Amino acid sequence: MVIDLKKKAFKLMITVVSVIAFLCVFLFILIWNGVIQLNGFSADQYPVKGVDVSSYQGEIDWKTLSSQDVSFVFMKATEGSSYVDACFDYNYEAAKKTNLAVGAYHFFSYDSDGKTQAENFINTVASFDGMLPPVIDLEFYGDKEKNPPEREYVDTQLKAMLEALEDHYKLKPIIYATEKSYELYLAGDYEEYDIWIRNVITKPELSDHRDWTFWQYTNRERLRGYSGEEKYIDVNVFHGSTEDFDAYLKSNTYQQN
Repeated sequence: MVIDLKKKAFKLMITVVSVIAFLCVFLFILIWNGVIQLNGFSADQYPVKGVDVSSYQGEIDWKTLSSQDVSFVFMKATEGSSYVDACFDYNYEAAKKTNLAVGAYHFFSYDSDGKTQAENFINTVASFDGMLPPVIDLEFYGDKEKNPPEREYVDTQLKAMLEALEDHYKLKPIIYATEKSYELYLAGDYEEYDIWIRNVITKPELSDHRDWTFWQYTNRERLRGYSGEEKYIDVNVFHGSTEDFDAYLKSNTYQQN
């Protein structure tokens, strides 16, 4: 009798563990495929949404993309001292014909001089009335997360690039960062620059308790209007109301003299 009870208890335990494992796998599949957005509830409190794109999204139908509760877009323009995104020219010109607020970003290289990186961006991204501030994307690549460069070196190159971009566009650049790159390289400094933070799991909290301006809350959204090798698209929110965003655009966009 005791042995039978133990066998039944063991079988029940195996069944429960199997069900839990199945549910976990099923939940992971839903999250991985963008059906469930981990940050969806937190992000919904911010009404102004936008996307960021690169050549990974391939050919973009901007009329279609801009019709889907999207107010702004940042698109990849350059990387390092010489790379230019293959789709930038088309994206930049086509997006400007929509009702979206449009800006461009540069993927920062820890292996290039800040001034030459600024030159690459400036030579690629032409100013236009209403242009959003240029963005420097400060995250990790290759082995940089395991072997991060010294902050003093990054400060020198990053500040050189920021100063060059501000001098050219007459706008304070935005700095995009992960929470780890923010902690390593930005915390306690760069207060004059708006922060665009990435956290696709939870609502972000910056380590020095300052506010973020943009938040990339998911990299697993699916929208209509693009057909690249990447089937997902990054979606972001602005930290404020629709009225706040309108005020932001009036004070933080390029205006030709």
